Amino acid sequence: MASLKETFEIKNTFDTDIIENDYEIFKDKELLDALRSIIIERLIDVPNKNDKIIQNIIDEIIENYNLTNSERSYLINLIKNELSPYGPLVNVIDNDNVTEIMVNSPSEVYIEVDGQLYREYGISFINNDHILRTIKRLIEPLGKTIDATNPMVDSHLKNGARLNAVIEPLSMNGPVLTIRKFQKGMSSINDLIRTGSLTSDMALFLEACVKAKLNIIICGGAGAGKTTLLNILGGFINPDERIITIEDACEINLKLPHVVSLETRTANYQKNNEVTIRDLVINSLRMRPDRIIVGEVRGKEAFDMLQAMNTGHEGSITTMHANSAKDAINRLEAMVIMGVDIPIKAVREYIDQAVDIIVNVERMNDGKRKITAISEIAGINNDEIEIQDIFTYEVLGKFDDGSIDGKFKIKPKTPKVLNKIKSKGIDIDQLFYK
Repeated sequence: MASLKETFEIKNTFDTDIIENDYEIFKDKELLDALRSIIIERLIDVPNKNDKIIQNIIDEIIENYNLTNSERSYLINLIKNELSPYGPLVNVIDNDNVTEIMVNSPSEVYIEVDGQLYREYGISFINNDHILRTIKRLIEPLGKTIDATNPMVDSHLKNGARLNAVIEPLSMNGPVLTIRKFQKGMSSINDLIRTGSLTSDMALFLEACVKAKLNIIICGGAGAGKTTLLNILGGFINPDERIITIEDACEINLKLPHVVSLETRTANYQKNNEVTIRDLVINSLRMRPDRIIVGEVRGKEAFDMLQAMNTGHEGSITTMHANSAKDAINRLEAMVIMGVDIPIKAVREYIDQAVDIIVNVERMNDGKRKITAISEIAGINNDEIEIQDIFTYEVLGKFDDGSIDGKFKIKPKTPKVLNKIKSKGIDIDQLFYK
């Protein structure tokens, strides 16, 4: 049974032909589940559960069972994992190379490494009940529950990873667990420059935008790195400012002294006692914020967010799912109309007055993450919002190893927001007048 670290720290390829399927090692799942229950019950009151004690107890219990060496090793490994908070997922959660973990069934586990998806044959669960027990163990310290009346949970682990779990009756396949981890070593703008996500000029421009309190939308697809970028941009905020963060699941991690974090609540899937992003945005306006940061805008709260931006709460930052700046504006228009019945022309005027910068983040085909465009709202032309690119990334092709070949470009036209940045005493003329 190959370990994940052996697989990924020695080589980058993932050859499933040479890895034994963990699920198939112990075929009698009823016996396995029964032995697990007996051993765990026996170990509950045992102090100092070291490897030798665990193995001795297991050997004593399985003495009258005709288990193979592989089955015995599997059982020992299973019990050791059961004694950790993460169960069978302990190795992948602790491995910094793994950024996403997806459990679809007892025998089907996928992981993401360096932006690439792999089937992880070295991890399995006994049955659906085993997955459910693991989910409950993960969320109980967080004050969350999951059951038939609350069949969906979205939360975060103590290490900052985001957890999503869905069970019956919402999931037709049994319990489904997804864990998204944030890459370590991606905590500053210099880390993004080092990995080629943007250039130093783009970094200086974004720093100036945050310090000048421009309103910024970060858009991109799932897993593109929107929240990572938001956290990094948050590092440019003046530490004297009072920041209100609003999220579904706490992922924003600002290293600032005056941060108040608000999180939504859904009591159950009938939406009883629900507290939405919109409720929290409205409430945050009464909390004397210098800035409001919303983890993700995706509904009726868009109008309240724009109102906040237009009524003295400058420097707001939010993210949304969109594939480009134009797509982000189209989605924003649709979300505002969902919340209030006002003409589209008025909506576009609201957006033009509120939003300054849109940053588009993409995960490329090679798994690398790039800021592919930094754009500004340049006004309204023929009743349409005009978007002007400031920086872009052009894909030129592929290298022999499959990685993307491309280059960053700066547009020759001077950005409209430059005047707003200058008015705050920040000079970045050297970026555009070389």
